[in-house]
Amino acid sequence: MQIMITHGGLAHTRVLQFNRLQLALVLTTLMLLLLFLSGLVYHFVFITAARERWPVVSQVVRLVVRDEIAQRDRFLRENLDVMATKVGEMQAKLVKLESMGERVSSMAGVKAEEFKPLMGPARAASAAVRGGGQGGPFVPGLSVNDRVSLEALMSDMNGLDVRTDQTTDLFTLIESRLLEGRLTQLLVPSSAPVNGPVGSGFGFRIDPFTGHGALHMGLDFPADIGTPILAAAGGVVVNTEVHPAYGNLVEIDHGNGLVTRYAHISKLLVKNGDLVKRGQLVAQVGNTGRSTGPHLHFEVLVDGVPQNPARFLAGRAGPPGVPAAAERPRRSRAAASAAADSGG
Repeated sequence: MQIMITHGGLAHTRVLQFNRLQLALVLTTLMLLLLFLSGLVYHFVFITAARERWPVVSQVVRLVVRDEIAQRDRFLRENLDVMATKVGEMQAKLVKLESMGERVSSMAGVKAEEFKPLMGPARAASAAVRGGGQGGPFVPGLSVNDRVSLEALMSDMNGLDVRTDQTTDLFTLIESRLLEGRLTQLLVPSSAPVNGPVGSGFGFRIDPFTGHGALHMGLDFPADIGTPILAAAGGVVVNTEVHPAYGNLVEIDHGNGLVTRYAHISKLLVKNGDLVKRGQLVAQVGNTGRSTGPHLHFEVLVDGVPQNPARFLAGRAGPPGVPAAAERPRRSRAAASAAADSGG
C-alpha cells in the first residue's frame, strides 16, 4: 500500500509505503485508541452526568442502570425461588429418611437414648414436649416482601446440612449394631461339624464300656476315619492335646464363655492360637481315646458347663441330607442302643 503526500505544484511528492504487517499494526492502534477514547467519554460524561445530575444525560443513565438492576434482581429472585423449592423437597425427603431411621434403629436394637444427643437440645426438647413425630411439607421462611430471602435460604440450607450429618451418624450407629449382631451369630456354634446324622445324643445313656448309666455330655457323629471336621463357628483354637478319654482333642473359644470341643479325631489340622472361621476344616474323624468306633464327639460348653449341642444346631438347616436337630424323628430304643455302642 502506498500513500502519496504533496504540498503544491512545485513541491516534491512524498510516498509512504506500508506492508501488510505495518498496516495491521496501524489499524490495531487506531482501534485501541478509539476504545480508550470511548471509555474516557463514558467515564467523564455519563458517570459524571449521573453523579452531578445533568438534565438530559443523567436521566438516560438512570433509566439504563435501573433496567439492568431490575433484570438482575428478577434473575436472582427466580433462582432463589427455584433453590427454595429444591431445599423444600430435600427437607421432605430427609423427614422421611429420619422416620425410617428411627424405625430401623428400633429393629436393630438401638435405644432412643443412644441417638437422642444427635437430635440436639432444641429438637430433643420439642419432641419430648409433643411426644410424637414431625412432618409435613416444607414452607420456607418469608421475608418482608413475602418472598424467600437469601439469608433465610442460607439458614435453611445450613440446617439441612446439620440434619443430614445427624442422620448419617444415626445410620452409621445402626450399621454398627447390625454388624455386631452378625458377628455374634457367626460366633454361635450353629453349624454341624460333620456332614452326617447324629448317633448318640446328649443326656443319660448306657455306657458302652461299663454297661452302667452315665451322662453323655455331647453329640456323637458316626463317620469314616478321615471325614472332615468343620468348625461349628468362628473363634480361636485354645487347646489341642491328647486326652485319655477324648483322644486327640481340639477346643475352640468363641468368646463370652462359649467353647466347642471336638474329640476322638485322627488328625489335627490346627494349632493353639489359630483363628478359625465357621465351616473351616480343623481336623479329621478318628477313633482315638475312649471310643468303640470311628466317630466325632462334639460338645458345647458355656462357662465350663456342658450344654446340649442340639439346642444350638436346632435353628439351622443342616448340610444337604442332614435334617435340623428339632426336625429329626425320634429314634427307637433299639436304634438308641446301637448308637450308644459308638462310644463317648
